[in-house]
Amino acid sequence: MSMYGTLEEAIDAAREEFLANHPEMEGEDASVSQFGLQKYVMQDGDIMWQAEFFADESEPGEFHPVRTGEAAQAIWDGDFDEVELRQEWLPENTLHEWDEGEFQLEPPIDTEEGEAAAAEWEDDNSDSDRWA
Repeated sequence: MSMYGTLEEAIDAAREEFLANHPEMEGEDASVSQFGLQKYVMQDGDIMWQAEFFADESEPGEFHPVRTGEAAQAIWDGDFDEVELRQEWLPENTLHEWDEGEFQLEPPIDTEEGEAAAAEWEDDNSDSDRWA
């Protein structure tokens, strides 16, 4: 699954993947029960997103389930506030890149590079952090 620079791109890609996995459903008539999301902070400080939809809430997902039921369907239908989704994201669920393609919940601080990265990734809960 690819990462996307905007939340909107990640949601669009999740819709496409869901429809590819459920060819019996049409885009407008698709029924989803769960929406999952993951936020990443890359080594260069870029924020990336991944998203996924499921037809059944019991399906195991790779990402944090953010919305279920009607709320997940509303995101599918495009009836959501991107700013609200960003603000509700819990910083402790963000994955940080510590090596190319390797992620963990906290940036590594056992090296000089890790300490510098940890300082860059510091989340002070400012408005800019919640909207990034």
